[in-house]
Amino acid sequence: MPPSEYRSLSLWHDTLDEDLTPRPTLPGDTDVDVAVIGAGYTGLWTAYHLAVADPSLRVVVIDKEIAGYGASGRNGGWCSALFPTSLRRMAVDRGREGAVRMQRVLIETVPEVGRVAAAEGIDCHFDQGGSLSVARNPAQLERIRTQLADHAAWGFGADDHRLLGATEVQQIAAVDGAIGGLWTPHCAAIHPARLVRGLARAVERRGVTIHEQTAATDVHSRHVVTRHGTIRAEHIVLATEGYTATVAGRRRSLAPVYSLMTATEPLPDEVWDQIGLRDRATFADNRHLVIYGQRTRDGRIAFGGRGAPYHYASKVSPAYERDERVHATLRRVLVDLFPVLRDVRFTHSWGGNLGVPRDWYPAVRHDRRTGLAFAGGYVGDGVATSALAGRTLAAMIRDDDPADLASLPWAGRTSRPWEPEPLRWLGVNAVTALMGAADRSERRSGRPSKAAAAFWSAIGQ
Repeated sequence: MPPSEYRSLSLWHDTLDEDLTPRPTLPGDTDVDVAVIGAGYTGLWTAYHLAVADPSLRVVVIDKEIAGYGASGRNGGWCSALFPTSLRRMAVDRGREGAVRMQRVLIETVPEVGRVAAAEGIDCHFDQGGSLSVARNPAQLERIRTQLADHAAWGFGADDHRLLGATEVQQIAAVDGAIGGLWTPHCAAIHPARLVRGLARAVERRGVTIHEQTAATDVHSRHVVTRHGTIRAEHIVLATEGYTATVAGRRRSLAPVYSLMTATEPLPDEVWDQIGLRDRATFADNRHLVIYGQRTRDGRIAFGGRGAPYHYASKVSPAYERDERVHATLRRVLVDLFPVLRDVRFTHSWGGNLGVPRDWYPAVRHDRRTGLAFAGGYVGDGVATSALAGRTLAAMIRDDDPADLASLPWAGRTSRPWEPEPLRWLGVNAVTALMGAADRSERRSGRPSKAAAAFWSAIGQ
């Protein structure tokens, strides 16, 4: 991609106050202690924690494009304690105590991201204003009540999740047609590209080398091959998330699913007086086909959601990042949530791919025999999760884990591979269609979708 076009990747890239000229490519063959493939959140958090723990380590990070090119620079900016795998599913692997501990560690990770960002001078617009999931029909409200009861059964109380009435929802965000909602304080709104670019500078200050526009063409034990040279390393971290399917031999590991976003122009104060979101709470409603939004520091609404198709054979392409049908739907949904926006101008539309494991269960692992490490499959909940993954990988690589992160339920596991094509294409797109149909059914009937419930049960959630 020409360097001049990086700023057009998203609202977040466009509003960076820094030069996006790529760093130098790998200059030739090199020997290091740790090679990291992917300069997104996972790779950079891993490099950061390695460098903090042991400044003598020789760590190199490579990226096919630039730091923050992928989902780390384009996401919705929710630094949350959300995890795509249910507590019940995690308890099957590591017991009730392990599942609850996983959730508690994620809760602690949210403010930790803000603390590290502040300590490293990264102004990523971190505001922990919580998160609001709104019910706009009886089916959504019933699901929220079920979720709240489930949280309580696992020992999470009102300090973690709270049921809101319609009036309480309006005090946070004036969502049209809201009949209730679920509130959690465990979420911060951020500017994602400022965080990832700031992390890149932070690891460089600590002695880590980053080579951009350096693609890995082959990855195996102790060696990363690029067209610029071969990196020999004791440990190799595959931190490619939604691009994992493009790595040789890993096409069926994670399905690259696109999530698209749009953003308004900066809104005047009188419009914000009608909308609310004064503390920058992130917001969504409780539909199946996920949507997500935030109030940005410069007074816009950045809003996104699922609905874009999965592309045959796990193909990824910049051409898939803009889909006028999906972007038009997102604009329509946002105006439906906040009718005061009906005449505002939308200035940015973009998208990116995220990694989805076959069982919706993220993983972090390190094989000491081969030196190969991996973390990913966040299913869109990757901002705080990747920070925990990087900390965990660094502990695994150094074989120094005082917090016992390697005992968490996602550590050391591998999801079964996705089916070969055309089954993968049929399955992933069928799920998207199913969730859209479930939402339409619930809007009409007010009753929870049995088909959607059956899907989640079928994959063990």
